[in-house]
Amino acid sequence: MPHMAIEYSANLDAKVDMTELCALVSRTILETGLFEPGAVRVRAFRAEAYAIADRLPENGFIDMNFRIGKGRGAQEKKSAGEAIFAAVTEHLSSLFATPHFALSLEIREIDAELSWKKNAIHPRLRGK
Repeated sequence: MPHMAIEYSANLDAKVDMTELCALVSRTILETGLFEPGAVRVRAFRAEAYAIADRLPENGFIDMNFRIGKGRGAQEKKSAGEAIFAAVTEHLSSLFATPHFALSLEIREIDAELSWKKNAIHPRLRGK
């Protein structure tokens, strides 16, 4: 873990390169130094149906849900969230120039007893 799920309104397709955004988020997560490279997952999901605020067709959103395993202190989680949010905010600055865009980020801690994983990538990246 960490896994970042980015949900976005379909009307952003022409405005945001989601592959580029995912790469930026991945780099930023790794730059925090809090997570192993083999654990990082970033993916984007297009929302075809949505109703935002006053339902103007130009309204758009990106909602980031960052799920992480336990073991980091409150300040570490806050710093990671601030770094990710700042990088994405800067990257999407042109969208904030209009009154039609909303960005959100939430960090959720996963209960290890209720989470199962098997990862063949870790041994390769750890050199074992």
